[in-house]
Amino acid sequence: MPASKAKIAEVTERRTKLVHLRRAGINFDDPRILALGYSSRQSASKDFHRLMKKRAADEAAEVALYRQESKERLLSLLASVWPAATGTGDDLDLKAHEQARKIVADLDDLLGTKVPVRTEISGPDGGDIPFSSGELSEFRALVDIADQPDAPAPSLDHDEEDEEEDEDQADDDDSDS
Repeated sequence: MPASKAKIAEVTERRTKLVHLRRAGINFDDPRILALGYSSRQSASKDFHRLMKKRAADEAAEVALYRQESKERLLSLLASVWPAATGTGDDLDLKAHEQARKIVADLDDLLGTKVPVRTEISGPDGGDIPFSSGELSEFRALVDIADQPDAPAPSLDHDEEDEEEDEDQADDDDSDS
């Protein structure tokens, strides 16, 4: 049997008061919460968590509705400028083309489909990491420190690496003779 309007109003008022008390830092064991009509700490806690889930679902539904309505508006605007924006030769309207580009960018932002244009790698405390030659050894050194929050910047002195490679090559040459 569905709840009456009076019962729904009573539950809504009790839950509103419960939220105000919890926001004020009042514990579920406090007599003021039990005075709202809850039989125990557990029933007040369950009701509070039920309310939070319902509000989260309501908010998620509102956000989804907003996205859908905004998407429809943007698609309608895009449809109105599309013919002029995609024309050829004398039919091409550069102003409409720019408007269409901006609308598509707004759609990407709204729907979360925008691809990052540039990614930066930063060192400790947000400082630069030397990455100049693009060699595989540099890339591997950066990958090795990527998941370490306090990792020092790797030494990427190419002169030292070149000297080590020259020494290794010289050792190999000596062993061949």
